[in-house]
Amino acid sequence: MMPYPPLGTLYAASYLKRKGISVAFHDVMLAKREDEIISALHSHKPKLVVIYDDQFNYLTKMCLSRMRQAAFEMTRIAKEHGCGVVIFSSDATDHLDKYFAQGADFVICGEAEQTLAELAAHVLNGSSGLINEIRGVAYRQNGSFKRTQARDLVTNLDDIPFPEWDLADLERYRAAWKTRHGYFSLNIVTTRGCPFHCNWCAKPVYGQVYHSRSPENVAEEMAYLREFVKPDHIWFADDIFGLKPGWTTEFDEVVNKRNVKTPFKCLSRVDLLLKEDNIRHLKNSGCQTVWVGAESGSQKILDAMEKGTTIEQIYKATALLHRVGIRVGFFLQFGYPGETKADIEKTLQVVKDCKPDEIGVSVSYPLPGTKFYESVKAQLGEKQNWVNSQELEMIFAGVYQPDFYRVLHRVVHKKFSVWRGIRTAKEMLRTPTRFGKRSFRNLASMLYHGTTLPIELLKLNKLERYSLTHVHSS
Repeated sequence: MMPYPPLGTLYAASYLKRKGISVAFHDVMLAKREDEIISALHSHKPKLVVIYDDQFNYLTKMCLSRMRQAAFEMTRIAKEHGCGVVIFSSDATDHLDKYFAQGADFVICGEAEQTLAELAAHVLNGSSGLINEIRGVAYRQNGSFKRTQARDLVTNLDDIPFPEWDLADLERYRAAWKTRHGYFSLNIVTTRGCPFHCNWCAKPVYGQVYHSRSPENVAEEMAYLREFVKPDHIWFADDIFGLKPGWTTEFDEVVNKRNVKTPFKCLSRVDLLLKEDNIRHLKNSGCQTVWVGAESGSQKILDAMEKGTTIEQIYKATALLHRVGIRVGFFLQFGYPGETKADIEKTLQVVKDCKPDEIGVSVSYPLPGTKFYESVKAQLGEKQNWVNSQELEMIFAGVYQPDFYRVLHRVVHKKFSVWRGIRTAKEMLRTPTRFGKRSFRNLASMLYHGTTLPIELLKLNKLERYSLTHVHSS
């Protein structure tokens, strides 16, 4: 129950409107079934339906088979209503044949706004130009499909209009957040792309480059949202926030000068946090939480991932963030090729020592177009995608059996809850007047997970022995 509007779709809608194309919006984030799109088709009678993945939400990059089937079903419904269908997604770019086989007319490959505007004009207005002259599009022709020349990326992101926030039912989002969490969070992006080389990270849209909005442009959008939407909190959904040298310093200055400072969370890298006094500027600009890709507590595994960070940087950045009062989240990844039980224990030790406030646990997931995918491709079977983001299945030959990693997921969370609860109890004894509902939730979680942890540890040990015996015998 932390829903965010599909930012990429709202950007596309805004760009189309700037080009004089009328748009209607069906929000699948708030839909329970694919066929809810039918009422939107009846209401708006569109000539063209665009099924648009939000590239600013990392779950869409995982190419989950549940999302693929949803796209197929909405494509079928749209075609039954006489609409042309355009698909924009990483998965469609990687699997053009599958999407064309389901009835899609066009697939956008690469950054989408400009391509979509030209394609929509071609389809809706009978543009005299040829489809093969539109860059960044794949299309069906005479029983096969063709792909045009790639489109250059937009380098000046300030030229792109703000998302078309008016199309989203923001009051439904506000109600969901307020009911569950007591505040309303909204999403903004300040960059596109990432220049780093983590070899498991797919970059089908932006490649190995990045571009940034100016701090002034971001502050302008924050001012607009503050006046017309009034979010209590912002999630900066960038792959890496404050990536450009000097950007965080300037952002700190401009949000305070314009009086638009808003509590926010963001994602960063531990090495970047240690540069340019970035942590102090994050705190001063309103940052409450920073999530970092810690990934592993083993330097051997970080190096194999080509992460470009060190265990020492994880310790140092986390300590500095906590020192200024910023909460820390760790993304952890288990099962990378070569990871042993000793490496897993090192990761657990880093979590115990660094005391992050939150963790997110997953297992290595090969995505097409990555160096990691190529290294394990021969091990992949028929199933190459998770059904949903909670599946946590090893789809290549890991050191341990898939069930081992599912139990490990539970063990890591339970140990984390116990460690966090113990710290909370000690702090409450020292200063009991400082603590509220979160502290008591931490204690309750510690008691529950501490009780159930021994059973999960027994399961994990049994699965470890089975895995190693099985691998050895085979």
